[in-house]
Formats: sequence, structure tokens, C-alpha cells
Amino acid sequence: MRKEKFKAYLAWVNVCILWGTTYLAIRIGVGEWPPMLFAGLRWLLAGTILVLYLRAKGYRMPGLKDFLNISVMGILLLGFGNGLIVFSEMTIPSGLAALLITTVPFWIVGLESLMPHGFRLNLKVILGLAVGLLGVAVIFWSDLSLLTEPAYMRGIISLLAAVFLWALGTLYSKYKRVSVAPLTSAAFQMLTAGFLLSSMGFIFGEEHHLQAGFYGWMAFTYLVTFGSLLGYTSYIYAVSHLPVSFVSTYSYVNPVIALLLGWIVLGEKLNLSTLFAAAVILLGVVLVKKGTGKRQDIPEEEKDGEI
Repeated sequence: MRKEKFKAYLAWVNVCILWGTTYLAIRIGVGEWPPMLFAGLRWLLAGTILVLYLRAKGYRMPGLKDFLNISVMGILLLGFGNGLIVFSEMTIPSGLAALLITTVPFWIVGLESLMPHGFRLNLKVILGLAVGLLGVAVIFWSDLSLLTEPAYMRGIISLLAAVFLWALGTLYSKYKRVSVAPLTSAAFQMLTAGFLLSSMGFIFGEEHHLQAGFYGWMAFTYLVTFGSLLGYTSYIYAVSHLPVSFVSTYSYVNPVIALLLGWIVLGEKLNLSTLFAAAVILLGVVLVKKGTGKRQDIPEEEKDGEI
């Protein structure tokens, strides 16, 4: 059990770091790729690679019931959740996207608190979420003015919808347990989402607007390898072994990584207020961890229940 918990925390660290880098990659990618094909083909390729690997390793493939539940997870988390994030970054900057993504823990904890046997809010969790969000707000304070510009509203609405659906998919994956390994579940979620998004891309005729150059293909390759194969499988593993409200705190760390990349790659500013905000975010993560520490697993009567 200790080994599993240790691996789960390492998976959470992977999500914190790797998904923080994907904002930049997505922003570069949508400059040369149409959004639905960019997101869809990424998940199709990653899912195919992972399924072939798992079959070679002798992993059991999902039956019909498991496949249906996995498909719902894939559609919520990757199809609409990630797909809408990619769509939103066509019109809003990655910094603002990272800021709005920090509302994920509020949705997750709030939705779970409405369930009959769901997690009950406590002072430490509420304080941790508030402190973490405050830290991110300090980093991206200059981007808040963009909320009033009509040109960004379509992207913002898409991103808010993505946040809600990602939170819903996270809880669904936590309570609707499947009998296959987490990696198998992740692989078929990728395939389901990839098929959905790619189909939408071809229906909308996006293939006629595909003009990916060197940087576009580099962004695509990076997202397949690190964002999908390593990052998403780490996320699925972490959610399967740690409190979902704690795992969701990755969304506080991701903007810090995005900010550092902006400074290194794009020459964006990095000052003392930013460093202070990073410390505040880490404090929020610690508080949430302490507040959720007593609820490590789901009681048996809650598994496979309605959510």
C-alpha cells in the first residue's frame, strides 16, 4: 500500500509539471492546426500506442460494461474537457487559460459535496482552495482585464465549460470504477475522445485548413508523448489512489510552470510578486492535502453508484 501511495504521489507530480507545459504547446499548435483535428488526432495516436503496448504486456481489455463507462469518462475529460481548452486557446492567451483552469478544484469539491456520501467540506480544504486561487490570481492579475474584452468571451465561455465537464468527468472516473487496470482505462478514454474530436474536425471540414509546419508538428509530438502518454496516464493513476480533491490541486501548480515557460521561451516578466505567489500556491496545496488526508479511499457502497 505504501508503494502504491508513493507511486501515486509521483504521478501527481508528473501531472503538475507536464500539464503545466502543455499550455505553451497548445498555443503553438493551434497557430498551425485546426483545433478539433489537433486535439483529436493527438488522442487517437496516443491511445493507439498505449493500447498496443498494453496488449503486448498482456493487460486485459475492457468488456462492454467497462467500455461504456470508460467512454463516458473519455468524452467528458478529453473529448469536451481538453477539446474545449484547445478551442479556447485560439482566442485567449495561455496565461488567462491557466488562471481559469484553477477553478477546477472548486467544481470538483463542490460537486462531490452534493453527493449523498461525498466528501464534506472542512475549513482546511476551503482555506487551501482560497489561498491557492489567491496565489494564481497574483501571478495573472494583469490578464484579468481581458475578461471585459468581447473578442475573448467565446474562448472564456468554452474554457469555463471545459472546466465544469473536466470536474464532472473526474468525479465520474472516481466513483464509476471499472474492472480493468487504470492504464487500460486511460488508453480507451484516449481512443474514444480522439474518435469524437477527429470526427467533429472532419465534419467541420478542418482538414482543408491544416497547414502545420515544423513548430506545429513539434507541438503535436510533444503533446502526444508528454501531455498524453505520460501526463494523462499519470493523472488517471493519481485519481485512482489519492483523494480527488487533492489531485485537483495540480491546477494550482500548472500556471506556475506556464509562467516560467513564458519567461524562458517568450521573455515574459518574472518578478518578486510572482515568486511570492508561487509560495502562496504551495501553501494552498499543503492545506488541501491536510484537509483531505482522512478520506483516502471510497467506501465500497459508494463505488459504481450514481453520481
